[in-house]
Amino acid sequence: MLSELSLPVSLSSRAGEVRLRRAVADDLPGLMALLSDDPISAARGDRADDADEGAYAGALRRVLQAPLNDLLVVDDAEGALVGTLQLTVIPGMARQGATRLLVEAVRVSSSVRSGGIGTAVMRWLMHVAAPATGATLVQLTSDAARVDAHRFYTRLGFAASHIGFKYAL
Repeated sequence: MLSELSLPVSLSSRAGEVRLRRAVADDLPGLMALLSDDPISAARGDRADDADEGAYAGALRRVLQAPLNDLLVVDDAEGALVGTLQLTVIPGMARQGATRLLVEAVRVSSSVRSGGIGTAVMRWLMHVAAPATGATLVQLTSDAARVDAHRFYTRLGFAASHIGFKYAL
């Protein structure tokens, strides 16, 4: 499903041309930096600390090995990693057996945020990736504190249709 997506792909944004591709192990430092660049993630412990590299490397390996998951990254024209998102295909019974495409951990570097990169990636996701996976629904959750992100997703046509719950272990 996700492995059949034609990647890498060039996308146009106000910040310039970017390349969307599958993550590889060598992307780990850039991924850690993107997570720590986000204040909400940083507050949860994503600090890009070298001591945490093993945990992140194991997580990256597990995501890349899971057939219904993919981790994508965005490179700018100079090859710097400026964005990422995780995709998970969820086969389901509800909605007459609908397949959902779950979007998680969307991050764009603060240095290029508001440059249209997130919009370009999400439009590709909605118009290319979701149909290619057979998904009839794209879903995501967003921390209640991410007011700017909520405006972004609403502008793209997403509806705030559910209330999410999490239970920390």
